Amino acid sequence: MLERLKKKWEVSTWQAIVILVVFACTGFTVMFLKEPVLSLIADKEERSIWFTVIYYILILPVYNVVLLGYGFIFGQFPFFWKFEKRMFSRMTGNKKANSN
Repeated sequence: MLERLKKKWEVSTWQAIVILVVFACTGFTVMFLKEPVLSLIADKEERSIWFTVIYYILILPVYNVVLLGYGFIFGQFPFFWKFEKRMFSRMTGNKKANSN
């Protein structure tokens, strides 16, 4: 699996491991932030399914900022900046930016 990721991302073994650590740290950070942030907005009993759906839509920009932050801390900012640009170009359908 690691070999496949190295080839796909065009990075060394060490970089691939660091990139996976950055994704893990970002996921844990967002997971640990969820409950305290939601508690500021509404009590657990008052949250509906729509509240959760809206949360997951709005968390995307926060996740991306945290991802870039950890990427910077771990010295992989250029990789994650390129990753973010590619992801947003795919979301918006911008074929020109997607080819970079």
